[in-house]
Amino acid sequence: MTRTMPIDIVVPVYGGLAATRRCLESVLAHAQQAPHEVVVIDDRGPEQEIGRHLDGLAAAGRVTLLRNERNLGFVQSVNRGMALHPDRDVVLLNSDTEVANDWLDRLSAAAHSAKDIATATPFSNNATICSYPFEGWTGEVPGALGLAGLDAVFASTLAGRTLDIPTAVGFCMYIRRDALQRVGLFDAERYGRGYGEENDFCMRALKSGWRHVLAADVFVFHEGSVSFGPEKLELIERATQVLCEAHPDYPQRVHDFIARDPARPLRDAIDAARVRRDGREAARVAAERAQERPRAALAATLGPMSRGAALRLAGLMLRPRGGRALRTRLMQLVRNEGWGGIARRLRRIA
Repeated sequence: MTRTMPIDIVVPVYGGLAATRRCLESVLAHAQQAPHEVVVIDDRGPEQEIGRHLDGLAAAGRVTLLRNERNLGFVQSVNRGMALHPDRDVVLLNSDTEVANDWLDRLSAAAHSAKDIATATPFSNNATICSYPFEGWTGEVPGALGLAGLDAVFASTLAGRTLDIPTAVGFCMYIRRDALQRVGLFDAERYGRGYGEENDFCMRALKSGWRHVLAADVFVFHEGSVSFGPEKLELIERATQVLCEAHPDYPQRVHDFIARDPARPLRDAIDAARVRRDGREAARVAAERAQERPRAALAATLGPMSRGAALRLAGLMLRPRGGRALRTRLMQLVRNEGWGGIARRLRRIA
């Protein structure tokens, strides 16, 4: 079915000029069949050069620029973007992502493949439960095909495939307007400083009868946070506590998904398709799998912990904007303190 209503691609921008340039150029460089508008929210970050760059794009008519009068933070910025055109679907796209090929057409098709789908999230190198080659991968685009080449493998190998997931992942999140109208915008009062707001939205949507899916035939690159200090960890812990209080079943849903790993056959299919390409790509696949931390071991490790600690660990792991630095920090804690030490840390926010 051809959809004529434009889709708003909402990109909140705070910092990181180089990453922001790459993100916006990748969006603008790839033509889509679906009509769309790139809406950039300038959240008054510290880098003045970003503002000048965005002004240039807006003056050229390449993007629609909304500039906050003061720094509002991620949640209020994306809410402003989602409210701009109250009849359009939206894609929330982090400014440290890159897209390729007809990514938006495929993502939209996944979101509209059933009437009860609220959100669609693509695969990515850095997307927690939607990660490829595996959750915890700290590299860039896997293999030697490059972003466009790997995305093409996903498009051909898993064409039209979707998988139910417990929550969308906020780095690239397609949200249907009819779901937004039913569920409402993100909760800026509870999650105003960020982290947890998209998971809260997804839980509210689930309770209203909507579903969330992995758009298995799309791959989007996500750089993720490259710096990670103790203040961000504290922010994530507080947001996780708020999320668990509002939705006590959320961590269990995530934990169960990780333990079952229903996306494994999809990742295996991509592995097989890459292996068939050539010997160099086959060697890259073998190297990636040698690095993979088995999910079965993760589930087994979570088992002996108290239920509350295990659930909060699952919630803590689902932090898409924490990026690779968060995962690296978590693994360092595991090596230094063991899972018992992690459980003790998590009990502090119980």
